[in-house]
Amino acid sequence: MKERLLALRQMVRQVQAGTGMVAALAEALIEAIDLTEPTLGAWHCFDPEYLRLQARQLDARPHKGRLHGLPVGIKDVIDTHDLPTGYGSRHYEGTRPASDAGCVAMLRAEGALIVGKTVSTEFAFVAPGKTRNPYDPAHTPGGSSSGSAAAVGAGVVPVALGTQTSGSTIRPAAFCGIVGYKPSYGLIDRTGIKVLCETLDTVGLLGWRVADVALVASVLAQRPLEAQAGTAAQKLRLGVFRPVFWHEATPAALAVFERALDRFRAAGHEIVELPDPGDFGALMAAHTAIMSWEVPRALAYERLGDGAGLQPRTYENIQISPVTTAQVYDAAQAVACRERALWKEAMTGLDAVLTLPAPGEAPLGLSSTGNPVFNRGWTQLGLPCVSLPAGHGAGGMPLGVQCVGAMGADASLLAVATALETVLGAE
Repeated sequence: MKERLLALRQMVRQVQAGTGMVAALAEALIEAIDLTEPTLGAWHCFDPEYLRLQARQLDARPHKGRLHGLPVGIKDVIDTHDLPTGYGSRHYEGTRPASDAGCVAMLRAEGALIVGKTVSTEFAFVAPGKTRNPYDPAHTPGGSSSGSAAAVGAGVVPVALGTQTSGSTIRPAAFCGIVGYKPSYGLIDRTGIKVLCETLDTVGLLGWRVADVALVASVLAQRPLEAQAGTAAQKLRLGVFRPVFWHEATPAALAVFERALDRFRAAGHEIVELPDPGDFGALMAAHTAIMSWEVPRALAYERLGDGAGLQPRTYENIQISPVTTAQVYDAAQAVACRERALWKEAMTGLDAVLTLPAPGEAPLGLSSTGNPVFNRGWTQLGLPCVSLPAGHGAGGMPLGVQCVGAMGADASLLAVATALETVLGAE
């Protein structure tokens, strides 16, 4: 896997530099997918001839975009006009949207090579798909951005789009040993993406390196996010947050996290413990209540049908909860608003907050995509997050560190993540 990753990375660099042909890169991608897909199961839709057609068109372009020839996978809950979009569900198998999602249209405009549609859990919710972990196919790749994480982790594509409503970008990135980036809420437009939870859904990116996700995010957010990627302060002030559920982390995850902190200190960065400025437990409960209210309404069409084509687990979880009343929902939104204000103040003077991206290594088996306990609170706050690979457990499965930034401070967070990635020894 490492040799393939290095070879593809070199070809991508050559294409981006204008010294390589997209058509040759496309052939290498086809070979890599043919080799890995029988075990990995990362792709919902992949058409080699369509990839070759795009490559020829890109090579013939007189003016090259910022993403010229950059291979990108697209999560199956994101609309594409020329590839089927099934939203991870048999109910929508073969659906052809009339237009691209806004984010896909912007990728194409800048010359990205759309490789195919990656597997998603059904509606980016709870029912897993076919994808397996690139490090060990007996383990989950995480979810709901399962195929995107696995394809990047296997070295097949340098970047893939995902989404996050609970932990659907950061957690699978950690499980697959890659970089995951969940932007500030609303930074990247969500038009043309299947809605799961209106006030939480966020477009995410998964990539080989921080520089890869920063470049693509810059195009999608229409902001110079990558310009600051190497400009973090020489000495960072990093807060360590150990939430009330810290004890749910495995010994291996905790050991890798502490070793990472030691390496950051040795590199000259200041590490300070950050107490809970509010009530993170209440914030987690608010996230649960808000999803419980919004998901059944976003999926009202599917909920009010007979459930044909839906996985039973999905159909069960999109029903109206008698416990989550309008009053409970409104109270949860008030809690979230209060916590945002408290965290804004608490993060003043810090370059980032460090915590875990997942409780441990990717769980064995494919019936679950893992526990999002270390992600839900940050998603509810709307804060930008980056997961960095930081080591491995005894079984060789990846473990990571999560960096959290202030609301809207995505460029600064990506700069911090780039600095810390260097310390952790990213190639």
